[in-house]
Amino acid sequence: MNFLSRRFPALASRDFAIFWVGHLFSLIGTWMQNTALPLLTYRISGRPFDLGLIGFATTLPMFFLAIPGGVWIEHVDKRKAVIVTQTIMMLDTFALAYLTLSGQIQIWQIVITSLILGMASAFEITARQSMLIELVGRDALPNAIALQATAFNISRMVGPAMLVPFFLLFPKNSEGWAFLLNSISFLTIVTGLFFVRTRYKIPVKPRTRPLLTELREGIHYILDTPAVGLLIIIAAMLGIFGFPVVQQLPVISKDLLGQVGDTKSVVDTRNSLLYTAQGVGALIAAVSIAMNNSERWRGLRLLMGETAFIFGMMLIPLPRSLWIALAIIAFMGWGSVTQLATMNTLIQTKVPDSLRGRVFSIYLWALQGIAPFGSLLIGWMTQEFGLSVTTLTCGLISLTVIGGIQLFRPAVRGTAG
Repeated sequence: MNFLSRRFPALASRDFAIFWVGHLFSLIGTWMQNTALPLLTYRISGRPFDLGLIGFATTLPMFFLAIPGGVWIEHVDKRKAVIVTQTIMMLDTFALAYLTLSGQIQIWQIVITSLILGMASAFEITARQSMLIELVGRDALPNAIALQATAFNISRMVGPAMLVPFFLLFPKNSEGWAFLLNSISFLTIVTGLFFVRTRYKIPVKPRTRPLLTELREGIHYILDTPAVGLLIIIAAMLGIFGFPVVQQLPVISKDLLGQVGDTKSVVDTRNSLLYTAQGVGALIAAVSIAMNNSERWRGLRLLMGETAFIFGMMLIPLPRSLWIALAIIAFMGWGSVTQLATMNTLIQTKVPDSLRGRVFSIYLWALQGIAPFGSLLIGWMTQEFGLSVTTLTCGLISLTVIGGIQLFRPAVRGTAG
């Protein structure tokens, strides 16, 4: 226990440990759904555009709700907000499971349930991130952020792998069983939060000023702090041209790596392996950061993560071998988590407590709020020009903009303004 406390100081908090375990089980169910949902969508319609459409529906609420949600979160109890939003997500997922298992599921129903899930997530993510400091305090916050990323990426690896038995045992409606298990998994985090105490709770202040006035304060802080503002620009580039590419993994498993005579189970298993490889790379990154998240290496980690993800994206179309494809996807997974966890830590340790919800919600808006338009763009590009042209184009755009920021504005690699 002393070793764990030294290496992972956030786990010394009983409350964070309870939250972390519950969140891990919930995330495993979430990643089962994240893997199964594109497969179900692509099986129903066979169109890459619909993969982008589902991504659009899931992330569109972020565009409208993330920023006002950040202001609202600062004036409510964060723990209670997470409980409420997680419960909404559980009920929404149960409805999706019922529709799938009953054979009634259609694309428009997937879009509606994805929209509801996205609306709840727009508030839940900011509330959960803002709650971390109330569980562990400021000193252990970087480790708590890294451990949360570790849980996310353990689930990223385990969740898709757990789908394989479902594909083999229930080939006709395996996705529905995955959705049902995910809806049950939400109970772990909701139940755990009822036993959690926020020992470092930041006092909730009633709103006394208009929302726009409070929002302007957050924007002025970002404009006056280049290290934070540049990170938000990078997040926006990744949200449009980077992360939506991962939504096209079913295209890789079926079209780029497909063989004559492939059955649905073979394609689905190959797709799960790609998601698992992404999770393996992501987990390696998360664990290494959790074990050593010193300020000294954050700038270099950010640069290495961006490089791995962008060049991995540009290499996606090249392999026709599953093993090479798995290595590239794992490389991208490592880069994705390395840069995201580092950006999250840089922002949360820099921003004052009074502005954390507002600034983080703007960062979240840049990363996920404008992502629906990236999902539609990349879905359309893949359908019209093919995945090879899409990944190469998006990779070159990301390399130009993000590389330029790293080259000419080195403040982005540190917390100095």
